[in-house]
Amino acid sequence: FHALGDPTRRAMVEKLSEGPLPASKLAKPLAITLAAVVQHLQILEASGLVRTEKVGRVRTCRIEAKGLSVAERWISERRSEWEKRFDRLGKLLEE
Repeated sequence: FHALGDPTRRAMVEKLSEGPLPASKLAKPLAITLAAVVQHLQILEASGLVRTEKVGRVRTCRIEAKGLSVAERWISERRSEWEKRFDRLGKLLEE
């Protein structure tokens, strides 16, 4: 969640959801330096959300679906628990 807490990193994940991209192409629409993109990628990679591969001078980035699945499962579990609580509250208020 720390990795997705930053708007730049969320924009990068959003762009990568369209398909793999070189880091240099991620930098262009964000108006940040390639060095800053690499720093953000390191955080995304450490969190398991993105995987990068360097071939020659090109670092290609892609979404790591498994990392997103972990966050999705956690959110889903919390949502389910809160829905149960609201259902119980609704029944209590009806009585």
